[in-house]
Amino acid sequence: MRRRRLLAALLALPLAALARAAEDAPRWEALTDAERRVLARLRGRWDALPPERRRRLLAGARRWLRMSPAERARARRQLARWRRLPPERRRLIRERFRRLRRLPPEERRRLLHRYRWYRSLPPERRRELRRRWRELPPERRRALRRGARHGRRPAGHR
Repeated sequence: MRRRRLLAALLALPLAALARAAEDAPRWEALTDAERRVLARLRGRWDALPPERRRRLLAGARRWLRMSPAERARARRQLARWRRLPPERRRLIRERFRRLRRLPPEERRRLLHRYRWYRSLPPERRRELRRRWRELPPERRRALRRGARHGRRPAGHR
């Protein structure tokens, strides 16, 4: 008898998880009017999308609705620029993003801090740094990358 109850409980767990996933990823009719407007192109297939995809799309729609008109204009420009990229370049960017997401939080913060520092430099200084980087022998670049992974700061970065 105990085994049957245990087996029934174990079999019910996946069903409970599926029910929870369905709650977190609402059906089309449960969306607000504003959310439906943002997601209108998905109307005919929304309910057939996997729950995780619906959750991500809904989160994006909600972010969009919170944006100011200036932020939306910027997002449209970025999307247009993304669409103009060759497929191979988009694949490379996606892979780098996945690698960034897999980094430990402290390493990710350190890397983003360095990126912001780099972006804050005047364009001519960034060009100079890129030129110097390209001129380095491959083994020196690898050594610098390894050092960056271990928390060492690049020269001139404070």
